[in-house]
Amino acid sequence: MPISDYNNNVFINCPFDEKYKELFDSIVFGIFDCGFIARCTWEEPDASQIRIEKIYNIVSECKYGIHDISRTELDSVNNLPRFNMPFELGIFLTTKKFGDEKQQKKKCLILDKSPYRYQLFISDISDQDIEAHEDKPAIVVLKVRDWLRAASKRSNIPSGSVIWGHYKNFIDELPSMCSELNLNSKELIFSDYIYVVTVWLKIQNKKKEILL
Repeated sequence: MPISDYNNNVFINCPFDEKYKELFDSIVFGIFDCGFIARCTWEEPDASQIRIEKIYNIVSECKYGIHDISRTELDSVNNLPRFNMPFELGIFLTTKKFGDEKQQKKKCLILDKSPYRYQLFISDISDQDIEAHEDKPAIVVLKVRDWLRAASKRSNIPSGSVIWGHYKNFIDELPSMCSELNLNSKELIFSDYIYVVTVWLKIQNKKKEILL
């Protein structure tokens, strides 16, 4: 996976658990269908690298960032919230503020479940535009698409409804495609998933070329 293409890299900062998986998968697909590259800390499970250093490295390589701060529930074991997402958002914004000329061109999308809810727990960003996804993949795909279109000013990005249609077709074909690639659709790690997504999109693009 190319990691040096700063202008195409999109850092994803969100919950990495089963409850969020459907939203995460749709965000990753939407990023690639828009012509960008999804990046996150799951891409290189290197136990020899300190996690915070991995975050620093990936953030520095991404012009764009998507930050979902919706996970505010208390942990069932420790009865405490998770602060990873606001913390990584802070790293991204600090890099933009104090980095070099390239880093200062960073742009980010901040997501929450509903409008204005974030003001109750992170009021320091109350002057920024926060988009609500309502925990619905179809909405988050539209939000990601519209933001990437506006932030990048690229005119060749498909409409949100078109990308959502692509995603539904991809999900329907995922089990059979994984079987052809000698993969189990229930056991995909991040690198497997983006591989299948990029292969599927290449196949669709070739079909379009044939029709044209």
